[in-house]
Amino acid sequence: MDLAFSDEQEVLRETVRGLAARHADLAVVRAMEEDPRGYPADLWTKLGESGLTGLTIPEKWGGSQMSMLDAVVVYDELGRALSPSPHFVSSVMSGGVLTAAGTDEQRQEWLTSIASGEAVVTTAWLEPDRGHGPKGVALSAVQDGGAWVLSGTKRHVPYANSADRILVLARTGPAPEDITLFLVDPSAPGITLTPQRTIASDTQHRIDLDAVRVGPEAVVGDVGAAWPIWSETLLDGLVLLAAGAVGGARRVLEITVEYAKTRRQFDKPLGAFQAIAHNLSDAVTAVDGAETLVWEAAWSRDTGRSTARLAPMAKLFACKTYREVSDLAVHVHGGMGFTVECDVQLFFRRAKSLQLNWCDDRRLEELIAAQLLDTA
Repeated sequence: MDLAFSDEQEVLRETVRGLAARHADLAVVRAMEEDPRGYPADLWTKLGESGLTGLTIPEKWGGSQMSMLDAVVVYDELGRALSPSPHFVSSVMSGGVLTAAGTDEQRQEWLTSIASGEAVVTTAWLEPDRGHGPKGVALSAVQDGGAWVLSGTKRHVPYANSADRILVLARTGPAPEDITLFLVDPSAPGITLTPQRTIASDTQHRIDLDAVRVGPEAVVGDVGAAWPIWSETLLDGLVLLAAGAVGGARRVLEITVEYAKTRRQFDKPLGAFQAIAHNLSDAVTAVDGAETLVWEAAWSRDTGRSTARLAPMAKLFACKTYREVSDLAVHVHGGMGFTVECDVQLFFRRAKSLQLNWCDDRRLEELIAAQLLDTA
């Protein structure tokens, strides 16, 4: 069993790491926490010039059409650097949905723009006090002549203030999966954006839609048939989020190991103390295990196998590992680990945020259990 990456993938890794180092180091990450836009324009431009904003989008619409393993390499490095950008919602989720279900006109207009980085398309999925499944979508879309009228609220919509369009999940029927996707202009009459504070201090908004009218050209896919498309696209997303978690966990562990080697107490380095050495050993074992699970999920996707169980498993375990390793990092650094001046708290907060977003642990456990137990 050969787990080595190809020479091309290693070049890809070095490319992304170099871009992150030059345009989104930790000083930039800190600055973006207070920036209304929330991501550095230079990084986004360079990602577009490198073909990375079209990561998995087909070449016929201007994308790079990379494999899932290639994408894992990219997200491992983006997670390692904590790089803030709308890449996930625009290139992965919106790009994936439009590739699977968009009309030729939608694909030509929006996929090409997403792939080049000229446009950002974000997604509006979750709603206040509702779950991650199809029953959690209550925002209504009612047909009125040739148009649709959307009313309701979405929360935690990433980079909504920078988006050219918002891909909105809306209810168009009484059955649980009567869900339809709409491309909505965030500047349309009846839309209100409200910034939301998050544990990661990233840019997210609550969106209130008050009788927002859109034309039939805004419908993505068939009416009432969006949930399977969204779910399949999300499986790819879960694998890449897990890769980002592994990258972040690996980096914060490296920082902590170096600190344990150089920080001395009682005339010896911290790493010489058994309690710390053993916890670091457990941490590197867990990170290696999470990484292998992510690779397996990506390989399964590339070889046409189902990832319905592996994708949620990868995110569940990788995010749990990231959370625990970053928590250990804070403790090894002692009192300074909690301060804003210390780098490890940046990883700690993003680890918890990633664990909560895009399917929390409970939802992931439900998805895995459904694969194990459901016989229908």
